[in-house]
Amino acid sequence: MSSIELTSSQKTILRALVDLYTQREEAVKGEDIAEEVDRNAGTIRNQMQSLKALQLVEGVPGPKGGYKPTVNAYEALEIQQLDTAAEIPVVHEGEEVEGANVQEINLTSVHHPELCRAEIHLRGSVKGFHEGDEVVVGPTPLSKLVVAGTVDGKDDTSNILILKIDTMEAPAEEPAH
Repeated sequence: MSSIELTSSQKTILRALVDLYTQREEAVKGEDIAEEVDRNAGTIRNQMQSLKALQLVEGVPGPKGGYKPTVNAYEALEIQQLDTAAEIPVVHEGEEVEGANVQEINLTSVHHPELCRAEIHLRGSVKGFHEGDEVVVGPTPLSKLVVAGTVDGKDDTSNILILKIDTMEAPAEEPAH
């Protein structure tokens, strides 16, 4: 599939749909998406028409209806669609975040010990996270990596937290094969 250029608004709405659909595993109502992205339900309906035209969303009629992301939606957002994604917990201010799962951890500026940062790509909203909040991510499935730090920034559109890393640990034993 050729890459589709989405507006920031379309990305935000599509990501909210994917996140809500992943949590519920059923069609998501426009009002729920509107509430998640803090927009008017009418705006969501208008955006959904263009997302349908791009074949990123399908409408589900009926009382339990709403919207479902298509396979193309996952590709457009560069999200790997896994049947069973490994659960990588996120702890925010000492409380495990329900419905949040780490999709990817990118370590940035590791060559500079005072400025070690990690980009944490979440499946789930980063709305509740704020600068200075304590966050612990992990353990990851294979290496059992645990990253702890404070929120230094975030990208609401892409659900990315920027962590200033305080500690990073992985057991020294042989990883599982």
